[in-house]
Amino acid sequence: MMNWLGYGSDEATPDLSSEDAKKAKDMLGAENGDEFKDALEEDDVDTGKTFEVSTEELTIIRKQLETQFPDDCTYLSDAYILSVASKPYSKDPTKRRPLEYSMEKLTNVMEWRAQEGAPQMVAMVKLANGPEDWPEAVEYPQKLAKAKALATALNYSGLYFHGLTKDGRPILWVRTNRMPWYPDVDAQCNALITLADAGIRAMPEGVTDFICISDSSYPPPPNPTFLIKLLKALVKGYPDRLNALWSAPVSSVIQFVMNLLLPLMPGRLASKVVLLNLDGVRDKLKDILMNGEEDIPTFFGGSCQHDKFYPEESSAENRGKGSLKFDYFGMVDRLVQARKEFEASKK
Repeated sequence: MMNWLGYGSDEATPDLSSEDAKKAKDMLGAENGDEFKDALEEDDVDTGKTFEVSTEELTIIRKQLETQFPDDCTYLSDAYILSVASKPYSKDPTKRRPLEYSMEKLTNVMEWRAQEGAPQMVAMVKLANGPEDWPEAVEYPQKLAKAKALATALNYSGLYFHGLTKDGRPILWVRTNRMPWYPDVDAQCNALITLADAGIRAMPEGVTDFICISDSSYPPPPNPTFLIKLLKALVKGYPDRLNALWSAPVSSVIQFVMNLLLPLMPGRLASKVVLLNLDGVRDKLKDILMNGEEDIPTFFGGSCQHDKFYPEESSAENRGKGSLKFDYFGMVDRLVQARKEFEASKK
């Protein structure tokens, strides 16, 4: 049976009943409010052309961000600021975005980060990794509860960064068979923020976006609340950070989710989503992974053992004296090492 992209299904995946599909559509409509529509007011100009941004203009943007967001101002690299400021203006693609317009877009990102508590996520991971009698844990029980929920979401090991592409982009791997059927939506989105920020901080100089590759063999039923919040995060918190999302194999659940989400996505984001069969994804991975075929993971028919670093929760041990089992700090160390090796190879 052929799917909507013309590929055949590679392996059995759970089907979505008509009753579940109707329920998801109804819930998605309820979640899709005015705030979300505002979030999707993104430029759809993609001419591939960029314009020069002077050193003085970069300095102006930097100083304003430092004034408004002193504790998080280093999050945005010069390369990312330049990538935003150098794009064509949506109202006149023959001209560069006005500096004020670029400043507003970057400010919106930073305000979203402050609202979602993004700058505090690493501290939350550390809190979850420590004993419950730590002074901070005892003094702030609500903060500890939030940290433990974040650790639970990370512990599924359904999301993690591992390795770089040949052009230095970090790779976010998704293992849908490990994702919860009934997620704690806030905790799951906090986990995504925690991981995305780790990948961004580990980017080699000049790199501003990452690749996402999903093993979509056994996805959980779609959760509209989570899907909308996830899409909001990509649009409001990580604009132009996703270079591509490849998902394989194609199932009825994945088709349904994409049919729900694609009409809601800005055009540039929607164009980055590609659904593939297993042969198709393996061919692409050979071309982009740093070491080619030898970096293809076992769950895509290769020999690279991701589970050595990111086992299922039932096989993982606590990393410290708390509830964290996911090897967050090891992941960060491996990303930093991969960046060093990539940058050394370019000298």
